[in-house]
Amino acid sequence: MTTQLQPSAPSQGDLDEVAQVAGALVEAMRSVIEGKDEVIDAAVTVLLAEGHLLIEDVPGVGKTMLAKTLARALDTSMRRIQFTPDLLPSDITGVSVFNQDDRQFEFRPGAVFANVVVGDEINRASPKAQSALLECMEEHRVTVDGTTYALPHPFIIMATQNPVEMEGTYPLPEAQRDRFMARVSVGYPDARAEMAMLDHHGSASPLEEVRPVTDAEGVAALIRTVRRVHASPAARQYVVDLAAATRTSSAVRLGASPRATLHLLRAARARAALRGRDHVLPDDVQALAQAVLSHRILLSSEAHVARQTPERVIADLVQRTRVPGGR
Repeated sequence: MTTQLQPSAPSQGDLDEVAQVAGALVEAMRSVIEGKDEVIDAAVTVLLAEGHLLIEDVPGVGKTMLAKTLARALDTSMRRIQFTPDLLPSDITGVSVFNQDDRQFEFRPGAVFANVVVGDEINRASPKAQSALLECMEEHRVTVDGTTYALPHPFIIMATQNPVEMEGTYPLPEAQRDRFMARVSVGYPDARAEMAMLDHHGSASPLEEVRPVTDAEGVAALIRTVRRVHASPAARQYVVDLAAATRTSSAVRLGASPRATLHLLRAARARAALRGRDHVLPDDVQALAQAVLSHRILLSSEAHVARQTPERVIADLVQRTRVPGGR
């Protein structure tokens, strides 16, 4: 019987590098996105936790701008996919084309072959086109005509959707929603941030002035540091207990999946590293619980009648779930 060795905790130098690069990334995004520090922090956290981000809000609040700003701040490949009802799966994953000169089929990569993929209005594509992302998001690869192709590393999908205008849309199936590590809402800016937006966006787009702060290899190094952040048995038990609470609550019809448990721990590791710690605290888990879990649960009919929201249910479960002791 072999004993699996735990990776060593990141050094202070590694954590300082995470803080330095992530800080520069956040500042670059703040120069475009006014007054939304929590949303920016969530995007950077998901990036370092190797997840995907779903940005859901009403039109005009900067969903696509947020995704494009993160992509511009990284010196990596970026593709944008405008999801429409006539979008084909091959437009996303790629297609094999017969080459007349070589008398052979050659693979032409689709739009998903990039480090950062911005999916605009993802719920406007048909379920057939949406399903093309399932393998990409979970396994970071694409299978076309029986051949599997690896996607670039790092790889993140930042998708937007409008929850208000439902005509001509196809709601994301639970299997796909579950593959998004977190869901955030941008929300309306406050008066001061909106005034600053008028000043900065009135004559030119600040997005054009954003300069990359790191490249793909730099992001990959930060991800390796995040993976080594220590999560004690008590911290891991707390994550499991929160997920289990969603499965036994009378307000929830469908609870969080085991994938949600894994995503919550990964995101907590990234949050800890961004704050200069080499270990996960319950505060990290609590701070991310709503963003990671709320879009994965389905409320019971009684909860709907009581006008509960997934966010409120998760907040109540966090309050009621005991924090295990010990580090």
